[in-house]
Amino acid sequence: DFDALKERLGDVAEGNRERYQFTWPGKREAKRLAREPIAKTLRPVKERSKDWDTTRNLYIEGDNLDALKLLRENYAGKVKLIYIDPPYNTGHDFVYDDDFSQTHDEFNAESGEYNEEGGRLVANPESNGRFHSDWCSMIYPRLLLARDLFTQDGAIFISIDDNEDKNLKNICDEIFGASNFVDTIIWQKRYSPQNAVQWFSESHDYILVYAKNKSQWFPNLLKRSDEMNARYTNRDNDPRGPWKPADSTAQGGHGTKSQFYTLTAPNGKQHNPPSGRCWLYTQPVMEKMIADNRVWFGEDGNNMPAIKRFLSEVKQGVACQTIWPYTEVGHNQEGKKELKALFPEEVPFDTPKPTRLMKRILDIASDKDSLILDFFSGSATMGEAVIQENADDEGQRKFILVQLPEETTGQYSALTEIGEERIRRAGEKIKSEIEAENAQLTLDGTPKKVPDIGFRVLRVDDSNYEDRRKLVDEYSQKDIDDDVDITKMDRSDLDLLFEALPKFQLPYSSKIDVLSGGEFDGHTVYSVNDGQLLACFEDSVPESLVRAMAAFKLRPSYVLVSENGFLNSAARTNFTEIFKQSADEKTGATQIRII
Repeated sequence: DFDALKERLGDVAEGNRERYQFTWPGKREAKRLAREPIAKTLRPVKERSKDWDTTRNLYIEGDNLDALKLLRENYAGKVKLIYIDPPYNTGHDFVYDDDFSQTHDEFNAESGEYNEEGGRLVANPESNGRFHSDWCSMIYPRLLLARDLFTQDGAIFISIDDNEDKNLKNICDEIFGASNFVDTIIWQKRYSPQNAVQWFSESHDYILVYAKNKSQWFPNLLKRSDEMNARYTNRDNDPRGPWKPADSTAQGGHGTKSQFYTLTAPNGKQHNPPSGRCWLYTQPVMEKMIADNRVWFGEDGNNMPAIKRFLSEVKQGVACQTIWPYTEVGHNQEGKKELKALFPEEVPFDTPKPTRLMKRILDIASDKDSLILDFFSGSATMGEAVIQENADDEGQRKFILVQLPEETTGQYSALTEIGEERIRRAGEKIKSEIEAENAQLTLDGTPKKVPDIGFRVLRVDDSNYEDRRKLVDEYSQKDIDDDVDITKMDRSDLDLLFEALPKFQLPYSSKIDVLSGGEFDGHTVYSVNDGQLLACFEDSVPESLVRAMAAFKLRPSYVLVSENGFLNSAARTNFTEIFKQSADEKTGATQIRII
């Protein structure tokens, strides 16, 4: 940096107009990456999913930059809570490489990390001249895309440590707005000091909290603990229940004349406030409270008066503080023990977060029916925590987890395999615990519901359709007319359906039924959300099938068919006219799309 050298030598030259800003080499490219369109899709992997037909949870395998772009199409404004635990950029971990201009050989020579789906990680040592810049360029476009997914009362929680917390806050201030910064939480991640350190033993990480709109986001109160409630007793058998004594005086300098008086107890004893203090209430108010048995004078009636604070009248919750000790939310070793309990054969992941930490975030930032997104999902702790939270309060929260299939050593070849297996095992464990509890219920007991313990696996992949536009110079008009079917050979009807869902603003968790009975004369028709969308991808779409779809008992909002299912343009026109005629006979129109 020649300008910096000149400044050190005392030569401070005038340059461009100065203004307060946060920037780094590559910021412009990071912005471009976020807005650059992609020709990709999410392909269903049904064989690796659990409870495919009924679950509303998603587990996405692939680069989260691509996944966020795809999710933005049909999940914009629908995510209540985002939690991420990105790479901390310690100099010993990996960051995503978004430079897709390299060849396989070039990339392998550079880092040795590659996977066939196109997701890539590169080592980012501290000796790298772009050490902080590369990390900023990685996180910036992902947060920019995530912003579009928030509900108006949504929030994001981001785990980080000292390496990048300053840069992360600058980036978040720019993307979410400094006015929407809520707070920085300090999580006590270790319960004992490390002696083999040069300076201080680090015991905490940070969690940055930003709201989509701070004026519309408010954290839920935390449940009162048994320890808090134990402070309330009922020593005089008051029918209003347990209470605890509170000070009946206030600072004298803040009181009015009406708060300075001699108070006479029911037994006739007179009381005055201590020097420099006054009574909390005026004399008429205090006398009413005494008459209502809201003032306590001790067992024998001679004590200094105390105000009775009833448990039934206090807030049924407490405000969350910014310091989270491990005793309340767990620590790193607890996270490892939880994973060890699920994987007794080996602990397949080194740095899992404890589920209690995730549940604390869910407690304060989600409702019972919220959608939660974690696009750096790691070992899928958040997935397990969502299932646990639903089991506790019978909620219907749904999760979307995104993870790159990073290579791992041991029994599991990729981190996504670990995440999927964790959710399977944790879900079955929670299910068995609930069933065992229900088995011990009395006849009049209410059994607990087993939450959604499944997930649909989707994989980021190239579009299901060939892009022939690049070959337009090599094609004649006849070639283009004849080349109707551009579907790739290895793609299934389900692949085509999932690529179409965002076009109709339908979530990837939509209910999907395969209809092929007498109603459709043996043809395969997909019904999404009980007929909201009907789709058929067969090579031949006879008029009888078109009429059956138009007459479907639950009038479809959308109908999707493949263009090569029609012999000619007249058949396509007839297809449209049949639905128009059906719309005249029924209320409501159907959107028709031919692909």
